[in-house]
Amino acid sequence: MWNVVQTICAFNAGRDPERLAMKYKKMRASPFMFLRGTCHLFYARLPNEPLFRRAPRVWSCGDLHLENFGSYKGDNRLVYFDINDFDEAALAPATWDLVRLLSSVLVAADTLHATQAQALRLCKTFTQAYIDALTSGKARWVERETAEGLVGQLLESLKARSRVEFLDRRTDCKRRHRTIRCDGRHALSVSERQRADATDLINEFASEQPHCAFFKVLDVARRIAGTGSLGVERYAVLVEGKGSPDGNYLLDLKQALPSSLQPGATGQPPWPSQAHRVVALQRRMQAASMAFLHPILKEERSYILRGLQPSEDRVTLDASNSELAQIEGVLQEMGRILAWDQLRSSGRQGSVIADELIDFGARSSKWQQDLYEAAQQCAKQVMTDWQTYAGAYDAGALPA
Repeated sequence: MWNVVQTICAFNAGRDPERLAMKYKKMRASPFMFLRGTCHLFYARLPNEPLFRRAPRVWSCGDLHLENFGSYKGDNRLVYFDINDFDEAALAPATWDLVRLLSSVLVAADTLHATQAQALRLCKTFTQAYIDALTSGKARWVERETAEGLVGQLLESLKARSRVEFLDRRTDCKRRHRTIRCDGRHALSVSERQRADATDLINEFASEQPHCAFFKVLDVARRIAGTGSLGVERYAVLVEGKGSPDGNYLLDLKQALPSSLQPGATGQPPWPSQAHRVVALQRRMQAASMAFLHPILKEERSYILRGLQPSEDRVTLDASNSELAQIEGVLQEMGRILAWDQLRSSGRQGSVIADELIDFGARSSKWQQDLYEAAQQCAKQVMTDWQTYAGAYDAGALPA
């Protein structure tokens, strides 16, 4: 029991205690939340099989699961549905993203209100869509005009969302002056040292921009978001934007840490910093990346800057409220997106060329069944580890 718990505690050592306690509580809630919070443990447990050693090396999300796909507005002002988290991105065998996504489907069966048989059917739907898109050799994308089903409904619903309404939900406005609302759900207050550190980072970035007044810092808070990264140094930053109060913008500033895929994923190219890795691979894999996406390097630490948007959201996958065929449609889109992102980033800094990816898809009959069996094995291990963790958490072995 203590090996699993000690590994988790060692990995999270040094994080903000208040938000780390939130992470540990979320991980206790369900096996799926535990999987989201323990990417490092997942890859440490990955079976040592040819399937995970000999597959073509591609640029990978690294932490691919059901909730790392979502909507956002690109820097070209169009709204997309794509992989949206690249903190763990690295050069790895193509099967690593596949097995993590399929494991997440199997682990999340109860959350989806689906049977294990239905979850396995969703896995096969995802994989076949991935194979079909890969063998086509054409990198496409999902946007409002092309999306269908539940994804299309999500993107269509975003038309009604505005930045001012988003600001009103996340900030308080008095006498034409906004401050970030520290509600314990999205944000927490900062110390004066933290405020100064975040402000210095934004000022350093702004000094290199043509409209530096846009980035005048009005307020800073500790941001609460995600699961795996909870407790990492992260801020919500309110800036002047196009003018106060309704022209203000919210930015996300997060420290970048090494990928959990290391040391298993060897042969990584050198990067100026961890933030440069994350930003470069997000730009490389997505059809269009969001505005303000930028690495900031300060001494030995690096940070990822991006905008916070009202258009960021996920598809709610729940078999009790949606037809299984509708959920299958979302998994099809996800499978295609993974293939398109791999094709788009092929032939770069060690990733195989598109021809090798197409051949990998064409040979799917040789690895597809092994992939399903490996995903079931990984999902079973996640469930076992979560039960161990839950027992330790309930016994008070982790900070709460």
